[in-house]
Amino acid sequence: MRTSSRIAAFVMFFFSCALSSVFGQTNPCGVMSLGQEASLGGFRPFAADNAWNLDISNSPVDPTSDAIVNFIGQNTPLHPDFGAGKYAGSTMGIPYTVVSGSPFVNIKFTAYGDESDPGPMPIPHNAPIEGYPNPGNGDRHVLVLDRDNCWLYELYGAHTVKNGSWNAASAAVWDLLDDEPRPYTWTSADAAGLPIFPGLARYDEVASGEIRHALRFTLQSSRQAFVPPASHWAANSSNSLAAPMGMRMRLKASYDISTFPTQAQVILAGLKKYGMIMADNGSSMFLGGDPDNRWNNDDLGTLKQVPAAAFEVVAMNPIYTPGNVPQGPAPLVSSFTANPSSISPGQPVTLSWSVSHAKYVIVSPQVGAIRGNSVIVAPKQTTAYTLYVTNQYGRTTATVTVKVQ
Repeated sequence: MRTSSRIAAFVMFFFSCALSSVFGQTNPCGVMSLGQEASLGGFRPFAADNAWNLDISNSPVDPTSDAIVNFIGQNTPLHPDFGAGKYAGSTMGIPYTVVSGSPFVNIKFTAYGDESDPGPMPIPHNAPIEGYPNPGNGDRHVLVLDRDNCWLYELYGAHTVKNGSWNAASAAVWDLLDDEPRPYTWTSADAAGLPIFPGLARYDEVASGEIRHALRFTLQSSRQAFVPPASHWAANSSNSLAAPMGMRMRLKASYDISTFPTQAQVILAGLKKYGMIMADNGSSMFLGGDPDNRWNNDDLGTLKQVPAAAFEVVAMNPIYTPGNVPQGPAPLVSSFTANPSSISPGQPVTLSWSVSHAKYVIVSPQVGAIRGNSVIVAPKQTTAYTLYVTNQYGRTTATVTVKVQ
């Protein structure tokens, strides 16, 4: 075995041991299938008490609920913004793909890099872009779940580059095993600063008979405010009844869904138990889901019979505006070291760090999002590694250089 092969094997062995240490004997994401619109095998993203996963069927109604529904328009229909086949040459919905061992590639930011998570990310060159095969000039979202490491990667305004990397207006990384927040006032691949994937109605879960999370929806008007779990506003209205990002609506318990066909009935039952969270500006009452040819568009079409008047706004507290956004300590990096710091090409190096008040950590280049406090790299040329440490109040960075002689 050549020396470079031995080094690569050693790095992979260390990485496998690190994963075992993080996950124990079983990787919770290992039940996922691979590929586009793949089944999650019953895995539910994020912690059980995460806002997306909360049963809010008995939560109090907001005092402004009736006024907000009137502002939206009581007869405004629910609209599934997803389905089977194509509309005007583009698929309907926001696609996702599940990967294993995909090459980690660089992401170049074209708009919101200062509020984005840096690469590398395991985005395949053929990852489906929202609207494929003709994504046009829309939001061009790309969603990728890394089954091996339990991370979710989301791009907005995504475009492929010939060398295999990607350009994106913004990107966010989400720990599928935790309650990771975005920093307050930061965007994500969605205007509300929320993850997109957990808010999609997916065929695999509807086919199982139950949706166990809130769904994502859009409204035409929003104001300069957000409600947790959202972290960002994209105001286009000064009306006090325009929704804050993150506002949750729930289908009323009294609304009869017994006559709806199977797929629609499963979705409506989920909206009674978990509700739907305002995630972006767009057409009012448009509900997010994945494009899948197994959807029955006639079934989904019956959702348009449900008016906004059948919904109520769940109590919103707190509501954050420019005057009361929480302030707190950004993460602290006590140390970030490389051992050894000077090597021959391809020699293993251990990067180690000590941090506090951190919610998640990214090492760039070559590594990406990672749990723990160390990682082995094997640079072939002199490389400056940057540690990005993030929490709900901001981000702190540190850099160490490995010299290759």
